[in-house]
Amino acid sequence: MMEMEAYKLWTRTELEDADLNAELAAVAGDTEAIKDRFYRDLEFGTGGLRGVIGAGTNRMNIYTIRKATQGLADYLNEESNAPSVAISYDSRIKSDVFAREAAGVLAANGIKAYIYPQLMPTPCLSFAVRELKCDAGIMVTASHNPAKYNGYKVYGPDGCQLTIDAADRVLSLINKIDIFQGVKTLPFEKALEEGSVEYIKPEVEEKFLDHVQGESLDTEACKKAGLKVVYTPLNGTGNIPVRKILKRVGIEDIVIVPEQENPDGTFRTCPFPNPEIEEAMRLGLALCEKEKPDLLLATDPDCDRVGIAVPDKEGRYVLITGNEVGALLIEYICKQRTASGKMPKDPIAVKTIVTTELAAKIAADYGVRVIDVLTGFKFIGEQIHYLEEKGEESRYIFGFEESYGYLSGTYVRDKDAVNASMLICEMAAHYKLEGVSILDALNAIYEKYGIYIHQQQSFTCEGASGMEQMKQIMTSLRTNPPKELAGLKVTAFSDYLASKTLDLANGGETVIDLPKSDVLSFFLENGASVVLRPSGTEPKIKAYYTAIDPSRENALKFLDGLKADFTKVMGF
Repeated sequence: MMEMEAYKLWTRTELEDADLNAELAAVAGDTEAIKDRFYRDLEFGTGGLRGVIGAGTNRMNIYTIRKATQGLADYLNEESNAPSVAISYDSRIKSDVFAREAAGVLAANGIKAYIYPQLMPTPCLSFAVRELKCDAGIMVTASHNPAKYNGYKVYGPDGCQLTIDAADRVLSLINKIDIFQGVKTLPFEKALEEGSVEYIKPEVEEKFLDHVQGESLDTEACKKAGLKVVYTPLNGTGNIPVRKILKRVGIEDIVIVPEQENPDGTFRTCPFPNPEIEEAMRLGLALCEKEKPDLLLATDPDCDRVGIAVPDKEGRYVLITGNEVGALLIEYICKQRTASGKMPKDPIAVKTIVTTELAAKIAADYGVRVIDVLTGFKFIGEQIHYLEEKGEESRYIFGFEESYGYLSGTYVRDKDAVNASMLICEMAAHYKLEGVSILDALNAIYEKYGIYIHQQQSFTCEGASGMEQMKQIMTSLRTNPPKELAGLKVTAFSDYLASKTLDLANGGETVIDLPKSDVLSFFLENGASVVLRPSGTEPKIKAYYTAIDPSRENALKFLDGLKADFTKVMGF
């Protein structure tokens, strides 16, 4: 058994992290536990690494971090004579340790490493790569995952996550490296003393905030409206930069959820630190009942996603989905740019294929072209890069994905919750001055375009058997797609791996002009749809449902039937 051989090698090796030794001793004799830790190497892809913290090749630890960084170092030294890398990290368990280990490996390989002296959001990392003219960036984070996870995201010189081709090259180099013997490393403090590692100066963060503030579309709205905000960084990185930008645009009344203010990788008050999940918002919502703010903001641990809640007519605080916030923001941005004469010629917005089509309808009314890309904000960043190559980056006005990620500027190439928090507050202030609530503005959109109801359902497939289960589900649906769901015909079927859409009525095929991806879409005769994809960061297969109807009640009823039918089709 290969897993057992790998386990024995690790137990014989003098490991530098006592936690790993203790874990290996604890699983002695437990075949399944050993297999789960060693049945594969933690997979490196366009999203970098993400996994459970612990001992083994299928875990996040200093050795898997070092190996990945050595592969990246080999890649960079092939590409450049004197490469440099920017590094940041979030509040998660061992994030600071992993960041310093990565810096030590880079330094040992002759690569200059710039590292933030304290935790800093993902968008600040993307900005630092561009500002410092680095060849790559590393962000140590598992984003919104539970506390047991950590991750390692790699960025290219444009501040965007690595492209598929670049990630494949890095992976090929990683695979050649012996995890214990094939890695060069220097102690962090020694590298710092020698100057091969350097702390990123505070001016970089201030320049980032300058760029964020430059995206404001109504600079006086927040001051005039006297906006009150309750904010929670969910024990992550957002506390300082979000508060700074809100004060910059004139918001003085900011109440922080005290239990979630300070960095804490255990996330004791929200086991799932994800603003998409109501439980993560529980303490913020409770504080809203006391403070009665205009708005609740919640950013995830690496501050690239933001969720909101707003009061309804009865004063109860209502959560707004990522799709709804995206629709509101694109309407607001288009409205403000048009009114101020700042709409560029041939404007472009970008969204992912699982994000609401409502955005495209809104944008079309303002003459804005919407580009659909694969799931992952790196593909939105890629579109900005294409525009930049042509000197046309000013055409980009907004990009978003349904999972609470937004970006209105081109100064970074990843979703930015600092930017989104500012725009959301500004939008709320703008409508408040007009005597309109956020919910009123949303209802006006629905009255004009119809009610779009979106829900996501995740099916967990843990361990080695889970990976195989996900493959089997996708293969089965790819070869035998359902002909009917919730009593309605499936009219078309898209296979992004085969790069084709099949019209089930007439058998016609159209080509999908996107990179190949393990994604399936099913379109129903009433405009409803289901999109299915394995998660690239978690052991889950995700289904994205859309129902459209003039009546919310009817849309919700149909959605329930659609979910039930599709769950059966998947075999759960």
